[in-house]
Amino acid sequence: MLLRSCILLLLFTLFSGVAVAQTDKTIALPRPSVSGSSSLEQLLAQRRSTREYKRTALELAEIGQLLWAAQGITHAHGFRTAPSAGALYPLELYIVANQVHGLAKGVYHYDPRRHQLLNTSTGDMQALLSRAASSQESVQQASAVIAFTADYQRTTRKYGNRGVRYVHIEVGHAAQNLFLQAESLGLGTVDVGAFADDKVARVLQLPADLQPLLLMPVGRK
Repeated sequence: MLLRSCILLLLFTLFSGVAVAQTDKTIALPRPSVSGSSSLEQLLAQRRSTREYKRTALELAEIGQLLWAAQGITHAHGFRTAPSAGALYPLELYIVANQVHGLAKGVYHYDPRRHQLLNTSTGDMQALLSRAASSQESVQQASAVIAFTADYQRTTRKYGNRGVRYVHIEVGHAAQNLFLQAESLGLGTVDVGAFADDKVARVLQLPADLQPLLLMPVGRK
């Protein structure tokens, strides 16, 4: 049964959508690990919000692991690491890279189906993002910032106004996954919800149907 699921997941990844080949705009992420040295109980006990980080770069594999923990696909049917009402998956993750080996400074969109990044803009966006978030030092100092955005209509089309609550529940699940994965990697992060939505949307160059919900700066403790 496990072998069959793995084969189906591989086929899903290869044939669901556009080609997998890497281009100058796409960055393939290293395959995520599904085992670690710490128990879930240890990670829960150790988890803390961290707002100060060392001025050192993150590895591309670490970024990939964090994104996978938050929204990675874990089943051939497209099920992900975090639960979603109706399996509708309204969340879209972006990363603002500042100091990441293998990534130029800029904004990247995470594609969970292919476990890859799509470069949507280049340049140093960290200062702009920090100003959009009330000039919080954690956003300015982080090696990278992971932004959670959502297309509410994916959920509200089925569940009506109640779907808004379901989206907010979902982002909480995904954020806690990222928290625990960061702890497992020896990294620090924190939830940042104080920001100007319109300014963050401009920095990320979000399409009109996506709304920013949460920022999680990440760096070494």
